[in-house]
Amino acid sequence: MGNNTQNIQVDAVITWVNASDKEWQKKINIYSENKIDFSKKEQSIRYNSIGEIDIAIKSIIKYADFVNTIYLVTDKQKPKSFEALKNRAAPKNINLVLIDHTIIFRDYLEFLPTFNSCTIGSMLFKIPNLSEHFIVFNDDTFLMRKTRVSDFFIDGKPIVRGKWKAFNENRHLRKFYHKLRGYLGIPIKKKTAGFKKFQQTSAKIAGTKKYIRRFHTPVCIRKSTLESFYKLNPILENNIKYRFRNENQFIISSLSEHLEVKQNTYHYRKNNQLTYFRSYKKLSTVKQKLHKFLKRKGKLFMTFQSLELADDTILNYILNWIDYRLNDSNSA
Repeated sequence: MGNNTQNIQVDAVITWVNASDKEWQKKINIYSENKIDFSKKEQSIRYNSIGEIDIAIKSIIKYADFVNTIYLVTDKQKPKSFEALKNRAAPKNINLVLIDHTIIFRDYLEFLPTFNSCTIGSMLFKIPNLSEHFIVFNDDTFLMRKTRVSDFFIDGKPIVRGKWKAFNENRHLRKFYHKLRGYLGIPIKKKTAGFKKFQQTSAKIAGTKKYIRRFHTPVCIRKSTLESFYKLNPILENNIKYRFRNENQFIISSLSEHLEVKQNTYHYRKNNQLTYFRSYKKLSTVKQKLHKFLKRKGKLFMTFQSLELADDTILNYILNWIDYRLNDSNSA
């Protein structure tokens, strides 16, 4: 563990599932109302992977060498590259530890198995030996530039990134739009439970008047903030009972952030320092965004949502670009 001038220990946590695992596929279809035919591309595509977990872990090892332990949370699974990744982390004194769902759900085993990222995320603070300060990464969000503890915590307080937004019911234009559609007899489509809804629910539980709309950036959490909250508010069990996403759930990332906001124990950054990919239609556009990232030195994070949707030419270009950034010989 190096590059830590704040004298606090910081861990990283990533949740991961290998959806190509036949046993896992059987398991999810036992509990899912809508069975998934993994032999059909249109049904299985959201579960596909191109090795993002390797990239995520390598990026932390290279660009966050202050991290003490990287915890990989899985459901009885282990990446094929796990031992190689452990060996890669060792010279930097970074531990790589596998945590099974049964460990963090040890007091709530009746809710396993679960296929719900909201449910799994709610239990991450129960990882044994987890540091007070930890960072939660999605497996499609990578570090692509050198970071310091102060990019995540300042004087022990977490940095919260995003934009302040009014709750949906307080957005006047939205209310007018819905009234107009009702007057015209145009039905309003009910959206499925989404990230924005979960964020707003979390903020309301914390008691803030607005919410911070966070995008796909790592989340900085203090374990004691969650532990203190749950001692006074026994709502955890009700949130983790859902095996699949439910619109009534909150997400631990937003809850922890808004609890810190409520206590005024946070540092706010409107700039999310993120380059975000979700479309891969043109190679020229992809090249341009990658070039802009290199020029804009304040950018730290890069998210590739559904990268498996890119065609082979664009996918290979992106993977080669990432491989160069993560190569030990590259000091950028």
